[in-house]
Amino acid sequence: MAEPRILIAGGGIAGLALALTLDQIGIRPIVFESVRELRPLGVGINIQPNAVRELYDLGIGADALDTVGVPAREWALVGRNGKDIYSEPRGLEAGYNWPQYAMHRGAFHMLLYRTLLARAGAGAVRLGARVTGYETNPDGTVTALVETAGGTQERETGTLLIGADGIHSAIRAQMHPDQPPIHWGGAVMWRGTTRAKPIRTGSSFIGLGTHRKRMVIYPISHPDAQGLAEINWIAEVTYDDPGARDSGWFKPVEISEFIHHFESWRYDWLDVPALLRGAEMAYENPMIDRDPVPTWRDGPVALIGDAAHAMYPTGSNGASQAIVDARVLGAKMLALGPTAEALAAFDEALCGPVSALILRNRGAGPFGLLNLVHERSGGEFGNIDDVVPPEERAEFMAGYKAAAGFAINKLNAAPPTIPLDAVTGATVPV
Repeated sequence: MAEPRILIAGGGIAGLALALTLDQIGIRPIVFESVRELRPLGVGINIQPNAVRELYDLGIGADALDTVGVPAREWALVGRNGKDIYSEPRGLEAGYNWPQYAMHRGAFHMLLYRTLLARAGAGAVRLGARVTGYETNPDGTVTALVETAGGTQERETGTLLIGADGIHSAIRAQMHPDQPPIHWGGAVMWRGTTRAKPIRTGSSFIGLGTHRKRMVIYPISHPDAQGLAEINWIAEVTYDDPGARDSGWFKPVEISEFIHHFESWRYDWLDVPALLRGAEMAYENPMIDRDPVPTWRDGPVALIGDAAHAMYPTGSNGASQAIVDARVLGAKMLALGPTAEALAAFDEALCGPVSALILRNRGAGPFGLLNLVHERSGGEFGNIDDVVPPEERAEFMAGYKAAAGFAINKLNAAPPTIPLDAVTGATVPV
């Protein structure tokens, strides 16, 4: 019998996490990535404890993660008046067995890439090769249609094909040709990073403002000798008429183009305009997702990551879910072999629950507390307990964490996704 060969379309976080997982359990992966050279692109992301657990089990431990990010200690919502709405510890300080990490997306991406090359060899990734579609074969295999950076067309046949090619996935478009266009609800985000002193705990994720206009602020590096860290920020405004703007852009912009929305946001503990002006560059992009689809699988083909479930970043769980996808899919292949049956089991396990999470994030995710505050007080309050009682706030957050797969007790008690005695590849910390 020929050695299984798993084709992966896309070398982002989902694709590389899957390739590392397959290498770990002794299945040969090959990743096709459209760019000629991988570079550390993007700004800050959060990796939740459920996904950090999977990274640890991959042998990517704290020593490695500390080079690209910092453990988060607190999650806090603060009203436009500067008063706390809700706060809670995160990661180890919350009682998880694993930390939560805030990190630079590009630096983390490159860490995964270097680790894969070190373990599986340079042949595990083909750069400048984009999968444009697929054909299923009578013998149960699948042929990927590959377009190279030089313009040539190639055909690569494998045991399975996994579409990890992002929100604009060609694999998903073929699997679901009648899918609706990308969904945009009217929110625009401006993203950047600024060297500044961390606030509150020194490693706090802060949502500041209202349900219509807010800032998200958190450090993504350890402080230097001067006490300065790289502070990731997102400035967000929701427009009443989504059709009033083009929702298909992602572009660098000048701070002056949006700072007027936040010019008066000054507190004794934070000067928002100064934070924004301290950035060297800002990027504008819409908050977009895709409507859920009924299945992520077509015979020997499956979707993972944003190709399967692009979602609003309100829950800080897009990258985390991509990592979990990879590990669950690896576990199904371990149990059922690299087969269409394994893909069906993966689809059965995750498609429904994660599709519900997409819709939950559209409802503002954990930031939905800001909606409640607005509905009951117009956003102005003296004592938040008089607006949304502590028990109701705690219940709201617990419901979200359960839906997103990182409820503390359940996660801590769960066995490893991939049993350690099933591991055949390298798992030493990097």
